[in-house]
Amino acid sequence: MDQKKRLNILDHLKKKNVKLFILFFIIAFVFLIFSKLSNDYKQTLKLKVNLVNVDDEILLKNDSTNYIQAYVEAKGFALMPFLFDNSKVLDINAKSEVTTKPLHFIFDVSKHKYLIEAQLGSAYDVISLMPDTLLIGYSKRASKFVPVHFKSAINYAVGYDLKGNYQLNIDSVKVVGSQEVVDTMSSVSTETLSLNDLKSDLNNIVRLDISKYKNIEVFPKTIEVKGEVVRFTEGTIEVPIIITHKPENVIINYFPKTVTLSYYVDLENYNNIEALDFKVECDFSELEANQTFLLPKVTKKPDFVKHVSIKQKQIDFIEL
Repeated sequence: MDQKKRLNILDHLKKKNVKLFILFFIIAFVFLIFSKLSNDYKQTLKLKVNLVNVDDEILLKNDSTNYIQAYVEAKGFALMPFLFDNSKVLDINAKSEVTTKPLHFIFDVSKHKYLIEAQLGSAYDVISLMPDTLLIGYSKRASKFVPVHFKSAINYAVGYDLKGNYQLNIDSVKVVGSQEVVDTMSSVSTETLSLNDLKSDLNNIVRLDISKYKNIEVFPKTIEVKGEVVRFTEGTIEVPIIITHKPENVIINYFPKTVTLSYYVDLENYNNIEALDFKVECDFSELEANQTFLLPKVTKKPDFVKHVSIKQKQIDFIEL
């Protein structure tokens, strides 16, 4: 019995020793790794030049030579991200950090060493850079600005309508592409904005539609459309008729002397409407042979009034 107990104790101690050995081995290995990573190492990094702030009509050539070889010294910790991929993107401002020439940009690498060091970070000491100068090829497409045409199919709820006009955040966009196609473009339309039973203010992002143009890009690709939607009501008003372009030697008597206009207006402006805000004219010069009536037309109305119609479709007259 005592011998069995001694064997169990020995087995327990052996197992405990093995576990301690493994623990100390792991700790020693971790310390070894940390000590190695704390040392300074030298490595060559590939910096992929990425031009930013480039004009929309510029097409950069995806050239494999658009790289800078940076020979750096850094701690092992700092170089760990490059263990499996030794490349990094370097952002270069096309407006201020390169020289523009026909068909290529020139980037003075040695002159902009400070910029490379700043993007790599203080953990890296740049020893050398190759090449001294980098040529980045490009091609240029035609471009111009054209106005935007907003297309809508909006149905407002009963008693509601748009107050004023639609407000676009921009009124023109840049189109870029082949010279032949760009020259034919006079405007760009939006995709049709379709809304039903609208009774709240309009605030939508709408894409521009260039589907009918081949190999054309537009900048920006969307516009913002806003509009104030308020309650509207219908009103009527009597307005006198004005006869225009009647020869001085012609005397006529016409009836009626006034017409009734119906109109649609927002509630805020309903009480501000007066007959003087409208003008209804009959153009005598538009008479056809043997015609005994004139056609009234609304030639003046307030900007905030919508859907004006004349109840009397014709004005009878006789020559005296």
